[in-house]
Amino acid sequence: MSHPTAVREAVTPIRPVPGTRPAPSWHRARVLEHAPVADRYQYLCLEAPTIAAAAQAGQFVMLTVARDNQQAPVLPRPMAIYRRDAQAGTIEVIYGVVGDGTRQLITFRPGERILVVGPLGQGFALDPAARRVLLVGRGIGTCSLTTVAQDLAGTSTELLAVASGRDATSVIGGPLYRGYGAHLVYEVTDADGTSNIDTLRGMLTSVLDGNPPQQIMTCGSERLAHLCRELGDRWQADVQVSLEAHMACGIGYCHGCATGTRSGPEESPLICKDGPVFRYTGAEA
Repeated sequence: MSHPTAVREAVTPIRPVPGTRPAPSWHRARVLEHAPVADRYQYLCLEAPTIAAAAQAGQFVMLTVARDNQQAPVLPRPMAIYRRDAQAGTIEVIYGVVGDGTRQLITFRPGERILVVGPLGQGFALDPAARRVLLVGRGIGTCSLTTVAQDLAGTSTELLAVASGRDATSVIGGPLYRGYGAHLVYEVTDADGTSNIDTLRGMLTSVLDGNPPQQIMTCGSERLAHLCRELGDRWQADVQVSLEAHMACGIGYCHGCATGTRSGPEESPLICKDGPVFRYTGAEA
């Protein structure tokens, strides 16, 4: 999930069909695996059968990183579900260590248990009629997109993906996308110049103008979100963006993660409850 202010001001909620969003549950989830990913991230696999069976593409979980005998950190941390396996009863998370909460999270070892609540939020709305779907993510933001690839695997919808990062150690998702049968996967970096917006625009338009995607889904970068909106206008495609916010509850009780897209007495949509996925209109909502 990403949190660019300009993008927040140009989104509208996706209204789910009543009764289709799964109810969240909580688990004292057992840590099955916890290991570094390249130089920048950590991989965490948790045993959470109910969440694994119910989670929809783009939803997230809240992890309480204080152990039973600890009083802090007080607030849980929102984490995108990188992959879920209903048969194995597992969910997977990839995260960066950036603050007190994630520094505490990194200390959990296999066999320990951690409080997990989910699945939460409004995920991506996949159009069953879409012939092609383009996923565009940067860094850890790619983790909000990978369950879309998981759901499209084995279907007639063609998957195209861009995974961007500062360097090769910051790029996530390429092997996963290929494993799910993606037609094209571009791994682009600042280090070699391939992530430059003009370069990326030229690459995508030269390949896709003749057969464009009907849906574009993005997370992790304001610049990439703007590019996706531009390409959406060019191709008349539906553009959806996953946003991020600091959250105290993750279920809409605290009202601390409003998008700020409305003025007046009516509250702006909440990222935890009405999002994290929104339609990106490209104009003030």
